[in-house]
Amino acid sequence: MKKSADSKKPSTPAPAPTASTKAPKPAKEPVPPETPATTEPPAAMPAVPPQGEPQSPAQAAHVRMPKKLIVSLVLLAVASGALSTWFTYTVLQGWHSAEQTTPASGNFAKDDGNRVSSAEENRVAAAAEKVSPSVVSIAAQSRNARTRQATQGAGTGIIVSHNGYIVTNKHVVDGASLFEVTTSDGTIYDDVRLVGTDPLNDVAFLKVNNAGKLTPAEIGNSQTARIGQNVVAIGNSLGEYQNTVTSGIISGLGRPVNAQAQDESKMESLTGLIQTDSAINPGNSGGPLINLSGQVIGINTAVVADAQGIGFAIPINSIKGILKGVLAKGKVMRPYLGVHYVEITPALARSRRLPVKTGALVTPGRNQPAVESNGPAQKAGIKEGDIITKIGDSEVKASQSVSSLVSQYQPGERVRVSVLRDGKEQTMEVTLAQYTGGSQFGQEQRRQQSQQDHSDESSEEDAAWGF
Repeated sequence: MKKSADSKKPSTPAPAPTASTKAPKPAKEPVPPETPATTEPPAAMPAVPPQGEPQSPAQAAHVRMPKKLIVSLVLLAVASGALSTWFTYTVLQGWHSAEQTTPASGNFAKDDGNRVSSAEENRVAAAAEKVSPSVVSIAAQSRNARTRQATQGAGTGIIVSHNGYIVTNKHVVDGASLFEVTTSDGTIYDDVRLVGTDPLNDVAFLKVNNAGKLTPAEIGNSQTARIGQNVVAIGNSLGEYQNTVTSGIISGLGRPVNAQAQDESKMESLTGLIQTDSAINPGNSGGPLINLSGQVIGINTAVVADAQGIGFAIPINSIKGILKGVLAKGKVMRPYLGVHYVEITPALARSRRLPVKTGALVTPGRNQPAVESNGPAQKAGIKEGDIITKIGDSEVKASQSVSSLVSQYQPGERVRVSVLRDGKEQTMEVTLAQYTGGSQFGQEQRRQQSQQDHSDESSEEDAAWGF
């Protein structure tokens, strides 16, 4: 096989350069034509192919890749080739100098350095290894009824039961009618149906029919997640690289975002999200965000397009009630409380002279009552002006909204709701109802109150739906 000039090793050691002798410059490699810049996050690059005849990245990876990804890899290969030439030349110079006094021996490792790692590295690797069998790639195909043109998307999912239930993002399966699931061992399932989607969150459930016995992920507790905590994200990066693992930390909790699909067809308003600096690339949507115990604490859902290291995941606790319903009855059932509220911030507490700085103030919205007539909250005695401080044993705060806490339960469950009324705390028993899509309290997307200091009027406009 013909070798490139950069990879050829000289038959005799090259002389060390002197003050009057300049080191030869490496031969320039052809530079591929420029392509328009994109805002898509850079892909994770595969290893540089063995020295010799240059390979195309698509041949080296044995996968189908977008054109712009191929260009990126070619540019890396060119840069790597130049670096390799310079590095080889420098090392050879060192060997030549050593040969003048002692025989060359080299410094070859006697132990496997890959096995020598910190405790944290071991935990990251162990966590990824534990959950990987539960992470699947999803291909979703839709067909335009008018043009009959088929469109295919790709995402990631998490196996949540032995018999084939999978949770993913709603935007991964939106509009699709055919689904294909590929497990980590390469097994492909094409007998897959959509169970349903959460009407108020970016979550959907699939069911693999005749799945046999799959490996479900261990569901953790996102309520105890902490800023600065180490986490690992796993997903089908760029729709090409299955079970790509990235690690980082939790950068923030309780984040509100307005997320838009890549084709700009739909906007989602999401609240209470986990922010992480773990790389979440296109195709990772629906994959797990896990702690170092290998437990799922979030579902990767969004990334800031024009920035690096800013991704978001839906806290797993916010779908636990719905998940239990799917596993028990095979359908999506969302509970709701039936109040309209605004989350209390220090600014709102000052403007309203409220006795507390956290919680949820039950207040009317635009053309919406504070409490739904004949709804669960009204039946339990909750009134306009009440401040909801707890749902069950969990405090209502920025990282735990009323909606996210309510969604941990199932329709029909009785839950204690603590409210502050006229300076006195009261506890009421509420029987949660099932949201069917017809309630006026579900006509709009929930919107989180801005954390900036703003007026009481703007706070009212940013009130959230307390389903």
